[in-house]
Amino acid sequence: MSIRIVRLGSDRAGNEGIRIGTVRRPPRGIPKAEFSSGNWYDVWLPNLSPSPETMKMGRSATTEKEWLAFKKKYLAEMAQADKIRVIEMLAVMSHNSNFSVGCYCENEARCHRSILRDLLLQYGAEIEG
Repeated sequence: MSIRIVRLGSDRAGNEGIRIGTVRRPPRGIPKAEFSSGNWYDVWLPNLSPSPETMKMGRSATTEKEWLAFKKKYLAEMAQADKIRVIEMLAVMSHNSNFSVGCYCENEARCHRSILRDLLLQYGAEIEG
């Protein structure tokens, strides 16, 4: 059992399980009834997405220094007790079920999901890949 870190909208892997969207906003132009069938997500969990201000920092980061500033700010947001509880829950669930978490960004290395991957690992999650 494990968590997959995915790009929302990408084809699902076999045995992927429920797909959780850790994004601030639903996909544009897609009817809500098609979120799951279109491989976007089954459950929306914006609690683990960066705040709008922080998200803007991440999207505009072009240098390593700017990316590290984004990462620091996002990690500070994720250090809040309510967010840590969600991360802990997902980490524990990863030992007994398959599911995925994701974002829309094309490049995981410059996406909050790469940081979320590290946080989940830090809390003992089983991560595939």
